[in-house]
Amino acid sequence: MNTLFYLAVILFTGLLFSWLMKLVKLPNVTGYLIGGLLIGPYCLKLLPVDFVEDMNLVSEMALAFIAFSIGSEFQLSYLKKVGLTPIVIAVMEAFAAAILVTAALALFGFDLELALLLGAIASATAPAATIMVVRQYKAKGPVTETLLSVVALDDAAALIAFGFAFAAVNTLSNPGSSSLLLSLLSPVVEIFAALVLGFLLGLVFTIVLRRLKNDSNRLILTIGFVFLGSAIADWLGLSALLLCMCMGAMVVNRAKEAPAVLRLVDGLTPPIFLMFFAISGAELNIAVLPTIGLVGIIYVITRVIGKILGASLGAVLMKAPDTVKKYLGFTLIPQAGVAIGLSLIASQSIPAYGQTIRAVVLCGTMIYELIGPAVTKLGLMKAGEIKAAAE
Repeated sequence: MNTLFYLAVILFTGLLFSWLMKLVKLPNVTGYLIGGLLIGPYCLKLLPVDFVEDMNLVSEMALAFIAFSIGSEFQLSYLKKVGLTPIVIAVMEAFAAAILVTAALALFGFDLELALLLGAIASATAPAATIMVVRQYKAKGPVTETLLSVVALDDAAALIAFGFAFAAVNTLSNPGSSSLLLSLLSPVVEIFAALVLGFLLGLVFTIVLRRLKNDSNRLILTIGFVFLGSAIADWLGLSALLLCMCMGAMVVNRAKEAPAVLRLVDGLTPPIFLMFFAISGAELNIAVLPTIGLVGIIYVITRVIGKILGASLGAVLMKAPDTVKKYLGFTLIPQAGVAIGLSLIASQSIPAYGQTIRAVVLCGTMIYELIGPAVTKLGLMKAGEIKAAAE
């Protein structure tokens, strides 16, 4: 069968399972993941392994548009109103998860290098599933507003945490082989470069956008710039999420055409997001579940505790609304692309722990992605930000 046939199967499966999820009151994204898992190469085998592995392009497109949409939430008027609250919460929840996972693994006698790397990877949160739940149920309120900002900043916090952990592990494993200072500065430089390039691309985007009056041309221009931003980030080894997010932030603050552009993007992205999550589900190999052992159990449980405690502590420090203190942490459970990417870097650079790290992160991803959207929905409902009409 050719690629278009498999894409059709994915789209139909996603539609079917989104309908089934409505019957049990779960988010669509959970249906996409479960549907993809069932038709994937590790269950019913309707999709071959080669096809799933070759679909990185869909993932890159989806994540680029998700990051662009997240950036569009960073309006200066909103940032002036909330101040440093999202930044403090993002740092607290990311580093609390990292510290708690590292400490728990070390306490149970696992090697410090393994504990540091898994702890840093635990800090990452997947924005895609969270954003899909917010969009589906049209959630609105202080928890939703804070959540959108926090997941946008989480990528930067995770990269910094991993950079520090990676530098420490390199120093422990190969003392004297490289400069600790340079290793620690590397992730900071990468993040800064992604931010600057994103803002510059966004500025160019807005200048060209002002000269276009036709919706078709505006959509073409938007797709072109989002693809270009993701490609440049990949070429330079930077975070495509951060770069495209900054581009979206520049556009929403500098272009009066931004609302029209975002409406056009919202009409384009649903099938891309469906394919992205279904393919993510197809990549999950349930056969690796029994291999994670105690280290995996500790990772899965303590990461969730760290996210919830860290988000609550950050909200308390910044005197955020009570609903943010109580429920924000429950919306930060999903974990996917960034964590898998960091696990690949860790396993290639520190081969001694490679197999364990990959197995733990992949199993954790499967568990978090399947239960995370439902818990996110529950948290937003408890906060009173999903209306009954949205059901």
